Amino acid sequence: MQRGKKYTAAAEKVEKNKIYGVEEALELIKSVKLAKFDESVEIHIKLGIDSKKEQVRGSVVLPHGVGKSKRIAVVTSTKNKEAEEAGADLIGGEELVTKIKTGKTLNFDVLVASPEMMPKLAQVAKILGPKGLMPSPKTETVTDKIKEAVESLKKGKAAFKNDNSGNVHQVIGRVSFEAKKLQENLESVIEAVEKAKPVGHKGIFVKSIAICSTMGPAVKISRK
Repeated sequence: MQRGKKYTAAAEKVEKNKIYGVEEALELIKSVKLAKFDESVEIHIKLGIDSKKEQVRGSVVLPHGVGKSKRIAVVTSTKNKEAEEAGADLIGGEELVTKIKTGKTLNFDVLVASPEMMPKLAQVAKILGPKGLMPSPKTETVTDKIKEAVESLKKGKAAFKNDNSGNVHQVIGRVSFEAKKLQENLESVIEAVEKAKPVGHKGIFVKSIAICSTMGPAVKISRK
């Protein structure tokens, strides 16, 4: 894959085999900003799991959010008032499920459901699932505590799960964030992933961690 001159110049500033301290790595990423827009900063955690037999998934509340407000939709027949009070962007019952089914709306980042609506949502699982939008008890997006769930998501709660290669990817903020805020978000993600270690896992769990901006080169970091 051929890279542009700006990317190549930025990559040359990253020592190939060096494991950077978090503070140094974040300052490096901020200094090699490539795009005109405010790039996201991402963490990529390589896990020593067998992704065919083990799954790592959970949620984390990022202390400083990710610099973008999430659009939260709620499917419920009993908690409409709670959803409204918590600031949900889209609220509905069976009619909302029908809109999703007919392709009239997918204009949200997270879907929260009260338990009684899950049988209804089963009919749109093939639409929501591939987009990572299907509510799940494991990510606390199926709950009776609708107000609490929506408020947490608005404050920066994010769900994560490993991909087919056994890696976890998560946005931790923007290049414009203070390095300290990025570091606190990063540490929260690492802690949450480590807590999600599968029961009975043997061997090394976290093999390596790297961070990068949307357009920039990856920088490997030490766990502490």
